Amino acid sequence: MKLIVFSVKGESKIGVVENDRVFDIHAGYKAYLESQGVTRVEERANALVPNDMNGLLEGGSETLELTQKTVKFIKEAGKKSNRELIYKQNEVTLEAPVQHPSKIVCVGHNYREHILEMGRDIPEVPVLFAKFENAVIGPEDDIPYTPITEKLDYEAEFAFVIGKKAKNVSEEEALDYVAGYTIVNDVSARDLQMRTLQWLQGKSLDGSAPMGPWLVTKDEVSDPDALNISLQVNGKEKQRSNTKELVFNVNRLLSFVSGIMTLKPGDVICTGTPGGVGAAQDPQEFLNDGDVITINVDQVGTLENTVRNV
Repeated sequence: MKLIVFSVKGESKIGVVENDRVFDIHAGYKAYLESQGVTRVEERANALVPNDMNGLLEGGSETLELTQKTVKFIKEAGKKSNRELIYKQNEVTLEAPVQHPSKIVCVGHNYREHILEMGRDIPEVPVLFAKFENAVIGPEDDIPYTPITEKLDYEAEFAFVIGKKAKNVSEEEALDYVAGYTIVNDVSARDLQMRTLQWLQGKSLDGSAPMGPWLVTKDEVSDPDALNISLQVNGKEKQRSNTKELVFNVNRLLSFVSGIMTLKPGDVICTGTPGGVGAAQDPQEFLNDGDVITINVDQVGTLENTVRNV
């Protein structure tokens, strides 16, 4: 499934995208319960198929199974409902699929070619840093270009989202804790990033983590270690690689990070960026007002945002 957060008529909802149709899952599940003559519909729906992504993920496999059943119900009986349960995709606004992660853990120097272009050695353990909720924007939002930086850069990233509480997870069991996959653009203010030994200030600007367009459940991705990833700026390719080039793959990263901190449903882990970032070019190339950044990841989708001066 492609799980989304979308807004329509000013209201934020949880949905599933299928063939350019958007199914309102929370409202659909309430309609299903009503069709079965169930009482306390609102309370049951809020508990089992809640109208927020973190709550949906916290429900685990049971909630995801109910979500699938709800889509089937909407297809078969939605037209008979007095609720509006199906929208065309162009009628809604897609928001970031995970809007309130308790953690956004990012990995630096994880694609071999990017490590080499930045003049670094292959790390023995993952290089970690963080972004925060303020950085998250959706697939239809603009990337804010503020006067605090003059060197705004792009970074295409394949990301995975935690589906259940994880602590000290083995590599062999790691995928059991993954809810699904999405795309993040790790927008970086290089002048802020490089003025100290710590990268945080260059990585944590408002709007510096465009995410989306959806969360693809893990059953839809056959092998997370064999996905093409690419990035274009204004239609010109700047980055291209495959997740097989990751030094630390999804299994290793989840195991490593869960050994350091407890991961919760909705936490996002960004796996790093391939070679081709603007800071590594000669001469360097940075983003400008009006630039359109398009990221493609096989079996996941396309994330596209425009840079705008603010």
